[in-house]
Formats: sequence, C-alpha cells, structure tokens
Amino acid sequence: MKTLIMTVALTLNAGMAFAAAHSMAPMIEASNQAVANGIVTAEKVIAPANGWMVVHRTDAEMKPGPVVGHAPLREGENMDVVAILTEEVKPGDMLMLMVHAEDGGMSMGGFEYTLGAKEDGPLKVDGALVMTTVTAE
Repeated sequence: MKTLIMTVALTLNAGMAFAAAHSMAPMIEASNQAVANGIVTAEKVIAPANGWMVVHRTDAEMKPGPVVGHAPLREGENMDVVAILTEEVKPGDMLMLMVHAEDGGMSMGGFEYTLGAKEDGPLKVDGALVMTTVTAE
C-alpha cells in the first residue's frame, strides 16, 4: 500500500511539473497597435532565461529585418513589456517582436545584437523563432 501511495504521489508530482514546464514554454503575445508615441508593447512574453524582446522590421515575406527597438526580459512571465522605438515606424509598417537570449558578447545586461550576429541572438525552439508580428496603426 505504501508503495502504491508513493507511486501515485510521484506520478502526480511529475504531471504537475510537466504542466508547469509546458505552460512556461517560451512565447510572445502582442496585437496590432498605434506606435505614434514611440513605443511598442507586448502583452505577455515568457522567457526561459533573462534576455530581450527585440523589435525587428519585417514585411509580407516574414523575414526579420533591422532592429528598431528592444526591452529587457527576466526569466519567466513578463507582462506589458514596452520597447522604445529607435527609429520612425509609420502606420502600416510590420514589426516582428522576438525573444532573444542574453548570451555571449562583451557585457552581461547590455544589448549587443546586430542583424546576423551571434551575441544576444534570437531564441529558437525546435528550430523556430519565438516571435509574433504586429502591424503599426
């Protein structure tokens, strides 16, 4: 009986751990938004470690283009993440909000990524970028 109770307890514990890990899968959630105030906001970002929400220009081809903003992320769930845009974004422009790691480079805590670089590069899960796109209004 003791073995059965221990087995059930371990099974439940493993299931809860799996559910917690699954619910914390890296992701980014954002909607189309006005950017006239010079910022872009993601409603929710889940990061596996401290890193960055990076705002890239993109278009219908959905390839990440130049970086036009970034904001720090802490490990776990981040709500209402705001990135200050570093150049003008006009209504109708498409933006790709992407989770980047805090890896490599010369300084910890300083954003060092440039398009194609390895420092503070994009996070991939199963080969896919962790990102979403929005259109500036």
